[in-house]
Amino acid sequence: MDKKEGRARYRDALPQLNDGLFLTDGGIETTLIFHEGLKLPDFAAFHLLRSPEGEAALYKYFRTYAEIAKRFGVGLILESATWRANADWGIRLGYTSDALADVNRKAIHLLENIRNDYETDRTRVVISGCLGPRGDGYVPDSAMSEREAEAYHREQVGTFAGTAADMVCAVTMNYVEEALGLARVAQQADMPLAISFTVETDRRLPTGQALNAAIEQVDEATSAYPCYYMINCAHPTHFERVLITGERWVERIRGLRANASRMSHAELNESPELDTGNPAELGLEYAQLKTRLRQLNVMGGCCGTDHRHVEQIASACLPLFPDTT
Repeated sequence: MDKKEGRARYRDALPQLNDGLFLTDGGIETTLIFHEGLKLPDFAAFHLLRSPEGEAALYKYFRTYAEIAKRFGVGLILESATWRANADWGIRLGYTSDALADVNRKAIHLLENIRNDYETDRTRVVISGCLGPRGDGYVPDSAMSEREAEAYHREQVGTFAGTAADMVCAVTMNYVEEALGLARVAQQADMPLAISFTVETDRRLPTGQALNAAIEQVDEATSAYPCYYMINCAHPTHFERVLITGERWVERIRGLRANASRMSHAELNESPELDTGNPAELGLEYAQLKTRLRQLNVMGGCCGTDHRHVEQIASACLPLFPDTT
């Protein structure tokens, strides 16, 4: 591979929009807290970048998934540790606007180094700037209008646009107006965008809106600007029944980052221990979804998952993909 630093490599043509399998990481925050024993105030993994020891922990974490992708000979999407690196959460942790921009850039540079170490012609590595919600990931407690969301997220998206990030991904979106605002600002910045909604056990967004209605609303308002949609922070049993093969909105879902646990968001918040579920069972559940959803090819995990789950997902799902060698 031609290894260059400092600029986006795939922004004009995301390789995951083809048919090959692309892995992502698992639940970064739960892994770092429960398995590595690290303190993440407000679930802010980006806060680790303030020290050499924290930066080393992030390198270790992402290299684990790069090794898995290389071993299976599949693509990899490296999602930056910036889910909490937006203005309100940054202020809570004492970051100025300039300091927050610097840490977002640093998070992308870390992923550049990993890409340069691991990318091959078989394992394409896409760098994604991770965007999180302004408020709580489970509860739309800081709901904004579409225009407010556009203004709020503009600075972080603009920062990523000036880095080597190939795309941005809005993760754990729990109400449609914030997703709409992010879509508009990404379009203005000419940044490819994926939107990942979360759902409750009733298969609806926390606002009560149906998943299909949310996706259709964003697509209609933005001329289908998002490259694709994802579902994260929910177990497959929470949403599989609404994914009806052949539905146009379902075909817009390309990615899945499920929780290890079958618990609801409220139950997860109250649980004193990490529920890691059954990695092998989760892998088979992904494979079952893949047999129904031909476009599904971006696969990783969310809360409670780690490298064991992603290994099982890769093992169960790779045979379902055409040989692209």
